[in-house]
Amino acid sequence: MGVPPQTGVSELWIMRPDDANVAGNVHGGTILKMIEEAGAIISTRHCNSQNGERCVAALARVERTDFLSPMCIGEVAHVSAEITYTSKHSVEVQVNVMSENILTGTKKLTNKATLWYVPLSLKNVDKVLEVPPVVYSRQEQEEEGRKRYEAQKLERMETKWRNGDIVQPALNPEPNTVSYSQSSLIHLVGPSDCTLHGFVHGGVTMKLMDEVAGIVAARHCKTNIVTASVDAINFHDKIRKGCVITISGRMTFTSNKSMEIEVLVDADPVVDNSQKRYRAASAFFTYVSLSQEGKSLPVPQLVPETEDEKKRFEEGKGRYLQMKAKRQGRAEPQP
Repeated sequence: MGVPPQTGVSELWIMRPDDANVAGNVHGGTILKMIEEAGAIISTRHCNSQNGERCVAALARVERTDFLSPMCIGEVAHVSAEITYTSKHSVEVQVNVMSENILTGTKKLTNKATLWYVPLSLKNVDKVLEVPPVVYSRQEQEEEGRKRYEAQKLERMETKWRNGDIVQPALNPEPNTVSYSQSSLIHLVGPSDCTLHGFVHGGVTMKLMDEVAGIVAARHCKTNIVTASVDAINFHDKIRKGCVITISGRMTFTSNKSMEIEVLVDADPVVDNSQKRYRAASAFFTYVSLSQEGKSLPVPQLVPETEDEKKRFEEGKGRYLQMKAKRQGRAEPQP
């Protein structure tokens, strides 16, 4: 028997200087972290709404997220979440973010995101439990949700072929090449990064991914940069407390005014000799370059050197044209 969908979760955050870059724009990673926390709360509540084994909802995927409007220091972020679909083992959550200027009362939509969670048993976090079904107000909602579920499941499977790919350092790289701007961050996972059950919050991982992507973009442009969008973020496996994670970013494609950056997260369970290093998450971030007045600037064109870099550039170009076509209301990009 289904249960009524959760009425929603609403949170308020005031943006402080440590949430923003030197130009006062709030980091995309900070907003992603807020989005994930709201999603985790509502999905965990729903998954524990019936009698049975207690669980915690873990982030499995974030669909494409566009940053529709910048958020600045001093503004208040309104984050709201609601459950829109459940499958047997997953929950779809829709999260909206509004920014409010508390001096003028002006509000604007900054983000809309769709996240997928899976319930993990508190007794054994490697065990995925069943999700209580929800009652839909109309039959079409369930059918539409099932289509979204099947589409994201297929895309998650398609990303696994990249799991062996790694970012290699280069000596004396030339400006505007992939090697020149690529960056890595190494982080020891501590208790403050984790849930009470010993694995990393998805929002913590996303914030680190955005930080690395931002460094890559800044190195390439040498200007103020902001997150424009994030393609689907896939979480391939949990990251446990005590792991050393390496977050690597590299430029894959540039258009006239945007940069696509691939970010890979690898986890090394240094305290567990029985497990080898593994790919934990992956995503593509898109950044734009801004002037001191906040105007869009041209982006230096990327110079791919190797065959792999040229292949990734063409793949990035395909994603760029596809999204451009969608924005213009066409199903497919025109030649």
